[in-house]
Amino acid sequence: MTVMVVLAAALLFAGGGCASRDSDAGQPGEGGDGAKPDISAKPAEIRQKVTLYFSKHFPDKNDEFLVPEEREVTKGDEPLEAVIVRELIKGRGKEGLSRTVPEGTRLLSVSVVDGVAYVNFSREFQNKHWGGTAGERMTIYSVVNSLCELPGIDKVQFLLEGEKQESILGHMGTTVLIAPDRDLIAE
Repeated sequence: MTVMVVLAAALLFAGGGCASRDSDAGQPGEGGDGAKPDISAKPAEIRQKVTLYFSKHFPDKNDEFLVPEEREVTKGDEPLEAVIVRELIKGRGKEGLSRTVPEGTRLLSVSVVDGVAYVNFSREFQNKHWGGTAGERMTIYSVVNSLCELPGIDKVQFLLEGEKQESILGHMGTTVLIAPDRDLIAE
C-alpha cells in the first residue's frame, strides 16, 4: 500500500501537475503566441478629438456667443473630462475667440456620477474672473457645453475649493445642476 501511494505521488509531480512558468501556451492573459501583456506603469496615451467652446463677440448681433473649436487632445491616465477642462483653462487656439476660464485657475478634481460632472475649481476661478453677466455666462456655459459633448454627461455641478457656492461669479446661481444651453452656440 505504501508503495502505491509513493508511486501515485511521483506520477503527479512528474506527469505535468506542475507546468513550467516559461511556457507560452495557456497562460492567463497571454494569447499563446508568446506575447506578454503590457504591465508597464505608464498608461497608454490615446489621441482623441474633442469639442471645446470659447466665446466670440459678434458686433452685428450685438452679443456674445460660444463658438466650437475642435481639438485633438492626448488622454493618458486622467479622465477625458479632466483633459477637456484643462484645455479650456489653457485657452483658445483659434484667432478671434476669447478665453473663457481665467488664467491661473486650477482644476482640483472632476468626477461624473449619474450623468452629472462635478467640477471643482481653485479659488482663482472666482478671484481672477473679469466679471460681468455676459462674461460669467460665457464661462459657465463654455465648461458645461464642452463637458456635455461627452456621452454620459447631461449636467454640470460647479464647486469652488470643494464647496457649492450660491453664485461663484456673482450673477448666476451655481448651487443647482446646469444643463447645456445650445442657444448660445453661434451658427
